[in-house]
Amino acid sequence: MAGFIGNLRSGAWLTSERVRLIALVLLAASVIGAGLLIATSNGRNDRYGRPLGTDFSNVYAAGTYVLDGEPTAPFDPARQYAREQAIFGTATPFYGWHYPPFFLGLAALLALMPYWLALLMWQGVTLGLYLWAMRTILSTSSWPGSSRPSTSTFSVQAQDVDARHKAGHDKGERGGTHNHLWLLLAVAFPAVFINLGQGHNGFLTAALIGAALVMLVDRPILSGVLIGCLAYKPQFGLLIPLVLIATGRWRVFAAAAVTVALLALAVTLAFGVEIWTAFLASTQFTRTVVLEQGGTGWHKIQSVFSWVRLWGGGVMLAYAMQAAVTILAAAALVWLWRSRTAFPLKAAALIVGCVLATPYSLDYDLMLLAPAIAYLAIDGLRRGFGPWEKTVLAALWIVPLVARSMPEFTLIPLAVPVMLLAFGLLLRRAKSETGAT
Repeated sequence: MAGFIGNLRSGAWLTSERVRLIALVLLAASVIGAGLLIATSNGRNDRYGRPLGTDFSNVYAAGTYVLDGEPTAPFDPARQYAREQAIFGTATPFYGWHYPPFFLGLAALLALMPYWLALLMWQGVTLGLYLWAMRTILSTSSWPGSSRPSTSTFSVQAQDVDARHKAGHDKGERGGTHNHLWLLLAVAFPAVFINLGQGHNGFLTAALIGAALVMLVDRPILSGVLIGCLAYKPQFGLLIPLVLIATGRWRVFAAAAVTVALLALAVTLAFGVEIWTAFLASTQFTRTVVLEQGGTGWHKIQSVFSWVRLWGGGVMLAYAMQAAVTILAAAALVWLWRSRTAFPLKAAALIVGCVLATPYSLDYDLMLLAPAIAYLAIDGLRRGFGPWEKTVLAALWIVPLVARSMPEFTLIPLAVPVMLLAFGLLLRRAKSETGAT
């Protein structure tokens, strides 16, 4: 047992061969599963009566309303469901439209195509953006505002890892294998197939926040534009303005604010002021039925709020616990981003913090963990991993696979505890590097 714990602590069990094998097995299983689902469908609905790409059906249905000149209709749950049934059959489950008006234009563009082509284009393009963002993160040669570890343990470890990493890189250049491991891990990440199966927007969200952080210093205007585009998923932007203000990144902040303002203006000119009235009215349904009453299912929502509700806690207790975690994460991020710790740690902490800070985050939203994992991996390979860090990094990578099924059948949530643990380890490392007391 001591040896087992020691391996987990050191991360010695996480060899490149084992990582590659696990990724290949998961990738193969996911491809086979997707192939069977498509092969047993009727071309639009799977054998269970659900639309292929499940949640994408709400985007497509909303887009058809926009094309019909009724852009406020998707915000009415009854009318939205009626359109989904008209397109996909009366047996289709209800997939609600919970997005701000910003997303309606893109939905209309997709609805111009046949459903299967729209789904293919949506997932294909956004998957490409996600992989580009991951490649950009991993290929950045230097990071702003980084400081070397202050402890000899990290320094010695970094030298050892750098040597092994260089050897692997050289071997990869000769054999063509190691230098593509990042691509295998990015594609085989379990959240990828959750996102594909549900036709969702996790690829786009991960690409926007990952690329925005890469460009934060050298291209602040573009970084701000990307952050502003995250307004289509506003629950993940709660802590980003706070960090920008705390670190005095006013150009980024201004670019993000102007982007949101221009998007709002464009939406208002296109659809009229009443689009905002319809959206605000729809948020009551999202808050009460979907979130507070668990209409989506507590096991699907990956948040502290849902964890409390899953275990029988009341709505007020759930909000109180969520607020406590959000406030603590905000305070920790302000301290971390104002410290001299390495930029990849700051970036990873911000991403994980953004997921922890919202009460409404589903398993496909765990795609956001991909850029966080990339930032942590590149930092660890360059400067060394601390105790438990490799194992927790592996847990972040694998947890989307069971984030929904585990609490559904056992009432034991895993995604939130793993994210909290990773966030805590990030802070511990930052404290060690900066010499904070």
